[in-house]
Amino acid sequence: MPKPNVLFLMTDQQRADAMSCADDQDWVNTPHLDRIASEGVRFTNCTTTTPVCVPARVTLATGLYPHNTHVWQNIQYALPESAQTWMRTLRDMGYRTSLFGKTHLHPHRGDLREREGLLHAWGLDDVDEIGGPRASATVMSHMTARWQEKGLLEAYRADYADRFATKPHVVRPSTLPLEEYADVYVGQQAKAYLSTYDRPEPWFCWVTFGGPHEPWDAPEPYASMYDPAAMPIPHAKPEESDATRRPQGWLDSLIETRKPKFDEGDQAAMRANYAGNVTLIDDQIGEILDVIEERGELDNTVIAFTSDHGEMNGDWDLIYKMNFLDGAARVPLLFRSPETKSMGGKVIDVPVENVDLGPTVVEMAGGELDYHQFGQSLVSHWINGSTQQRTGMSQITGEFMITDGEHKMMVNREGEPYYLLSQSSEDFEARNRVNDAEMRNTIADLQVQLIERIAKSQLRAPWY
Repeated sequence: MPKPNVLFLMTDQQRADAMSCADDQDWVNTPHLDRIASEGVRFTNCTTTTPVCVPARVTLATGLYPHNTHVWQNIQYALPESAQTWMRTLRDMGYRTSLFGKTHLHPHRGDLREREGLLHAWGLDDVDEIGGPRASATVMSHMTARWQEKGLLEAYRADYADRFATKPHVVRPSTLPLEEYADVYVGQQAKAYLSTYDRPEPWFCWVTFGGPHEPWDAPEPYASMYDPAAMPIPHAKPEESDATRRPQGWLDSLIETRKPKFDEGDQAAMRANYAGNVTLIDDQIGEILDVIEERGELDNTVIAFTSDHGEMNGDWDLIYKMNFLDGAARVPLLFRSPETKSMGGKVIDVPVENVDLGPTVVEMAGGELDYHQFGQSLVSHWINGSTQQRTGMSQITGEFMITDGEHKMMVNREGEPYYLLSQSSEDFEARNRVNDAEMRNTIADLQVQLIERIAKSQLRAPWY
């Protein structure tokens, strides 16, 4: 049997609960992601390795954590040409590789078209790269050049300048028409590429959308698709007897200095617009799946889906990401292959990380990674019913978070635990128990597991 084709779908800033197959509140409709889940495997407890774009994407591509690469935040960083990636492994296996959309593996400035050689070095043959929603107001790409030719770019830039000068979380439709909206552009470019693909090699196509990253600017008809009154109520900041009796950390600083001022109805409006953007992307995914099916290739195509991190969307009265709370740190993770169709939509609850996607896809394609990295293939979880379990680990600004699926612990830069949150549905992130005497053994166990995770992943990035 020929090697399977590989479709890697990725979004930016999509919460784990922003799929209708993953949430029982029915606040967002994603029939095409639901189809992938129903014919594949859904991991419910996937932690991003770091809840911010650049380090999350560097880790996803290389399998090395921020404490290996020293990329802890969104900095002006370019992944070197010599960096080992699982995309290059697929190319070395005989795949024709392609990318449509955002990588953010090099700085969002200047003209992205001038740096396509970097993407080729990382293992990507055919590329059409864009910046993220914010960056597209300043960087040039094939997409923004098209906007300029159509007389759309200046209005887009003016809209962005106004949003961030007045109310960053304002909700209003994009100035772009639907057919030119960035997520539609990415979906349609990938669709056109796959519909005309005519090479002897199997294809690997990475479709990486810039949404549903803020701003909240989904175009019509998606902008008014969801009723703000029907949106889930944001999670409140948890109860805590006395925060001054515990160590302080990054989350405390974030709450103190970056908490936005919400007007009445802002959070519900944000969530409704966000849901519209997710459904817009899902519709683009549906069109891509239709093309693959029309080509008669769907039964020999591996599909993987994840996001780099989530979006708070008003939880704890916060927006954006850059913290270890569920809205920002837990992301969707789906795999689908011809072999998984008979499983009827397997759901796996063990803690995993989105760094595991690369080695999993390579194994599903019939290969293995031959360089040192820290992602783990998850295939055994559905092929052999493996019960092997590890904690989920995330890191940012020198801090760490660890979860065993029952509890989540945050540790500051001095190594001191300052948040302990339950992950059970009855008491989900509703109370900080780090000072509770009855939780001392749990904290000690998680500290040992975190130290072991860090100790076992002490490898300096060879290009650093």
